[in-house]
Amino acid sequence: MGNIILFALLGAVFYYIFKSYARYEQFSKEAFKDFSLSYDALKNSELGLFVALSAKVAKADGKVDTLEAELISNLFDDICAVFPQPEQTRTLFKQIFDEEKNITHNTQQLAQQLAHATRNNKAMQHNFMGFLIQLAFADGHVSKSEEDILAQIAEAMAFDPKVYHTIFDQFEQMHQNTQTQQHNSLQEAYTLLGVSENDDMQTIKKAYRKLVRQYHPDIIKSQNKDEHYMKEATQKTQQINAAYEMIKKARE
Repeated sequence: MGNIILFALLGAVFYYIFKSYARYEQFSKEAFKDFSLSYDALKNSELGLFVALSAKVAKADGKVDTLEAELISNLFDDICAVFPQPEQTRTLFKQIFDEEKNITHNTQQLAQQLAHATRNNKAMQHNFMGFLIQLAFADGHVSKSEEDILAQIAEAMAFDPKVYHTIFDQFEQMHQNTQTQQHNSLQEAYTLLGVSENDDMQTIKKAYRKLVRQYHPDIIKSQNKDEHYMKEATQKTQQINAAYEMIKKARE
């Protein structure tokens, strides 16, 4: 009976994560066409609160590393595209992110605000939490400080602990599978990124960014993808990250 309940729970979680993007319709150009853009309006919006919490997770271990920064940059591209003034919106989101990553006392308050703002949309909460967990896994290792802040956010949002751990464990399993399957030679890493060992790091970084942008799980555009999109995109992104990290370490 316990296994049946767990299976049902797991199914419900990934139903929300993979199947409910239709409920993201409010994140569209049509929805934001009359949005009065300002720092305060953006900061207090659902997306502004989400960006602020992303900053907490990214900086939890004391620094925002290259892979986390790339994922955040892609997130900004995704969410700014639905606003009438994407460049100005991106500047404001970056300001929110940069300010919030250095503030440590308000994580619980922001999470509670986000929970209240999304209280009628559990699917949205699950997608936000899924991204935050993915962000923690971006560098291939979830530190104790990252795990603590994720748990703090989940608790403040009154997120079902069983659902939270199911999502976390699924990402961890995907990461372990990627580690098992990942390319174990430099040559294979170069091939995966579509570059040569004779290319300089600037060229390799450009190729890496292009691939991450192509495959990363897009919380906005994914509403038009099938149910396997998030899982496949996450696995591919982790493979690309692992290859890039291997090349970087080899050149240090």
